[in-house]
Amino acid sequence: MVSSSSPDTLIDLSGHWSLSSAEGDHRTEIPIPGDVHTALKNAGIIPDPYHGRNENDVQWVAHRDWLIERTFVVEDVDVSWYLDIDYLDTVAIVYINDAPVLTSDNCFRRYRPDVSNALRPGENTIRIRFHSNITAGAERQARQPFYIPYHEGNSPIANGNMLRKPQCHFGWDWNIAIAPLGLYGTIALKRLDTARIEHVVTSQHHVEGGVELHVAVTLFAEHAASVTLHLSLDDERLRLDCGVGAGETTIQHVFFVENPRLWWPAGSGEQALYTLTVDLPDETVTRQIGLRTVELLTDKDEAGSRFAFRINGREIFCRGANWIPADALHSLTSREKTEDLLCSAAEANMNMIRVWGGGFYEQDWFYDLCDRLGLMVWQDFMFACNLYPCSEDFLENVEHEVTYQVQRLSSHPSLVLWCGDNELVGALTWFKESRDNRDRYLVAYDRLNRTIERALKKAAPEALWWPSSPASGYLDYGDAWHADGSGDMHYWSVWHENKSFDNYRSIKPRFCSEFGFQSYTSMPVIRTYAEEKDMNISSPVIELHQKNAGGNERIAGTMFRYFRFPKDFASFVYLSQVQQAVAIRTAVDYWRSLKPHCMGTLYWQLNDTWPVASWSSLDYGGSWKALHYAARRFFQTVTVVAIPSEDGKRLSFSMVNDNGEDVEIDINILALTMDGNRIPLKSANGTCGPDAAAVLTEIDLASLPDGALLAWNFIASNGMTGEGHHVRDTYKALEMQSSGLTFITRALPNGEFEIDVTAKGLALFVMLEADLPGRYSDNLFDLAAGETRRVLFTPKDENRHGRQPHFTILDLQSC
Repeated sequence: MVSSSSPDTLIDLSGHWSLSSAEGDHRTEIPIPGDVHTALKNAGIIPDPYHGRNENDVQWVAHRDWLIERTFVVEDVDVSWYLDIDYLDTVAIVYINDAPVLTSDNCFRRYRPDVSNALRPGENTIRIRFHSNITAGAERQARQPFYIPYHEGNSPIANGNMLRKPQCHFGWDWNIAIAPLGLYGTIALKRLDTARIEHVVTSQHHVEGGVELHVAVTLFAEHAASVTLHLSLDDERLRLDCGVGAGETTIQHVFFVENPRLWWPAGSGEQALYTLTVDLPDETVTRQIGLRTVELLTDKDEAGSRFAFRINGREIFCRGANWIPADALHSLTSREKTEDLLCSAAEANMNMIRVWGGGFYEQDWFYDLCDRLGLMVWQDFMFACNLYPCSEDFLENVEHEVTYQVQRLSSHPSLVLWCGDNELVGALTWFKESRDNRDRYLVAYDRLNRTIERALKKAAPEALWWPSSPASGYLDYGDAWHADGSGDMHYWSVWHENKSFDNYRSIKPRFCSEFGFQSYTSMPVIRTYAEEKDMNISSPVIELHQKNAGGNERIAGTMFRYFRFPKDFASFVYLSQVQQAVAIRTAVDYWRSLKPHCMGTLYWQLNDTWPVASWSSLDYGGSWKALHYAARRFFQTVTVVAIPSEDGKRLSFSMVNDNGEDVEIDINILALTMDGNRIPLKSANGTCGPDAAAVLTEIDLASLPDGALLAWNFIASNGMTGEGHHVRDTYKALEMQSSGLTFITRALPNGEFEIDVTAKGLALFVMLEADLPGRYSDNLFDLAAGETRRVLFTPKDENRHGRQPHFTILDLQSC
């Protein structure tokens, strides 16, 4: 939603403010929107929290109270003025001319207090005092009738579950733990002449011949009055003369759209959008509307019950990843950086992201981008991996939060599901307190969950609701981490239980909304926070930038299982990314072959909040790791997946088609010898029906020459192509010979670089890397002897026409 007011009714209070500690011993400036830590870093008061082990040296910041202040001028104080403020993090008091006008304690609410009585003609002062989140959490924990546990492994800073702010701010197994605070959204003084627009909510009913778009505009007025309201849907515009009472009044209108252009997820059709505009004389609200139907199918079958999305009458296989905040510190991100991350998701053939419940409800423009990119949004409410209070004041606060966020976001066509929380049902088994007194904590959870559900259904009665993730069904409190017959599943046995990659093929999820395997962030990113002396997986700096207990050991242990140990640290980083890509592809390929039994795979996770070893496929800063290049292939709407038999003697090739039409596929299967020679083995042709998966052919692995691996390539009738390979045993068992990789680079006039990569022998998992951020047209590919592949490298915009990047190249044999 875009909202604008006429200049004479609005005083924008964003920009430069002064910042000081409550004790007065630290002073500097802070840009608002912004966060305290970044302002202190920019002033040289604290070191960069992301570099080295500086995280430890900045812990004192979150233990302090902080003040921000600025002046503004108001000429006319004989009218009504209100403060419009959101993303205020978190426990804060706002003063105007030393008079308190707002006490806030929820980062996820919008506040609009009347401040008329606090204003004076001419210059005024506004001051915000931020109470330490750490102190506030402890104070609220002490007031609870019984102790409310939090996950100490995820949150080394205590009691974050007491506060309505991003839970990952207190640390996570991928996030820095510094409990930031600040103001990240709107802050403006607005004049209330007659009425203001409080909410614009839409719903749609698809009927014969068109779509009824129901528009509900909630206006707020201090006194009863008459107002003129204009509504527009694209070229249709109408005027409504309305009477409003004191408080809130809702005006409703129905647009009828004949022959509607429908909104589809990416890869299934176009993302048709209409523009809805709501005008008062001095305020305009604009919304982006997509017309579509959405259903969540949970009907019972022989395996249990389904979990599938149907859009516009067609079942859509969901391909995607989990979204976490774009940065641990708000000031270090931007709309442009976030757009780059979301575009990367779309470019990797994703059609869904899950906005995970330990971060933010994102800004309006985030969902606008998802609308335009065709990325369906699974939206968690912001509760994750802890237990939470069920006191009356906490639940009332949650109800206000849910009501506001649902009214704000529910009209987006991309938003297809609201989910109550992330892993709160499982959390009941994680703590001694809840294991010893499960009834008490289960009742507390149910009170919270029901509060969320009721507020959602009141604000948007037609919204799709899922109680928790993972969940086997409504009011089902079972183990959805290991039960694969119903609902959505989080499958972490490969990573957390150290099981083999083959274990992904031991389950048949209906929809896997979380699964993942870690890798290190890329070497150019590591060099931004570590010195040469730190380039060792056991160095204190590298260990600090690994937040999952035992994560480094698990990465290394997996290498021992599948690969020969790398020769140096850079090779170790490269190989960690290769095995991450192999792990996730193993899961996605198999689960896609189960379609329609399985109808979604969302891996953990898309992005990073800071430079860290994690499960992400995008580096901090947005560059693609090996997994993301692999995802662009394994998430194609048409692909061929190779599934080994249980005894490992045969390989079955399945066609997967997420399109609405038949596709014909031709496949060539060959052997690759260790010196890089290609030996044709078999060709096959088949047709896969729409939105289906079907076996194309199979091959007996005994037909492979000794020491060789199996490879294939395919082409589909819609132009999509792909390739892959399969090893009978492990990569460490291959007696690989020198690949003889070389490359030639040419600078192009437009600032891009053309790279020709040539192999003299067999080269597996070829990865190019530059010391500048940018994107490759292809990466993580195989070459046989004598093959050359041309790759285009596009530097980030700020590096266009700059210095020549330094490229390195790695493959499995060279590491």
